[in-house]
Amino acid sequence: MSTHTPSGERGRRKMRVGPVGRWVMHRATTQGRRRGGQLMEMNVMVLHTVGRRNGQRRATPVSWFAEGDHAWLIVAVARRPARNPDWYYNLAANPDQVSIDVPHRGTIQVRAEQLDGDARAAVWQRIISEQPRYATYEAKTGRVLPVIRLTAV
Repeated sequence: MSTHTPSGERGRRKMRVGPVGRWVMHRATTQGRRRGGQLMEMNVMVLHTVGRRNGQRRATPVSWFAEGDHAWLIVAVARRPARNPDWYYNLAANPDQVSIDVPHRGTIQVRAEQLDGDARAAVWQRIISEQPRYATYEAKTGRVLPVIRLTAV
């Protein structure tokens, strides 16, 4: 997967994660798993990537949208910053080392593909009809939010 979505001109600066940020991510991951993959009225899975700089395994809770039985759509958004989230760049750097934990299905190895053009437009309309907050995020950041299709390997 290549990264070809530029940063936006508006939005919050990226915050350092630190111990509080790690605790929040751990809590969101735990709550999503405990609640059967639901968090803030969204389907949540855990995305496992490998860091592009240090090679460490990363686990990030992300919301998802089903696309058939063996594919999932995720949107590269992280609290409305102008920049794409780190996991987006980790996917591009290590596309063969990506897996997801989907509720009631376990851990699945996946291949990531960024959608563009008509393919993105078609699924984007479905995404914002199910979760209108994504349209708001996109407007606030001034960037096109990347939509990634994860397909089971």
